[in-house]
Amino acid sequence: MKVIFKITYPNGKIYIGKDLTDTLIYFGSADSKLIERDFTRAQKRDFTIRKEILWESETATDKEVNQKEIEYITLYNSNNPTVGYNRWPKFKG
Repeated sequence: MKVIFKITYPNGKIYIGKDLTDTLIYFGSADSKLIERDFTRAQKRDFTIRKEILWESETATDKEVNQKEIEYITLYNSNNPTVGYNRWPKFKG
């Protein structure tokens, strides 16, 4: 199963990612240093994130999944630095 997922961090910011193998504990490849800057040391001591599957397919090609990921990044505006942690495609706001 191939999936597109949304990660929601405690500050409300999101990250949209894809997983071509539907691995439960895969949380994408967001820039950890970028995320860490938004949290204090105390906040990092008890940190909960939410992972939601937004879309899944048993038959989509990798290319189709890549296109779907961009579609969801755009839909959720997660490449806007005030909204989320995706840095591609480049935000043009």
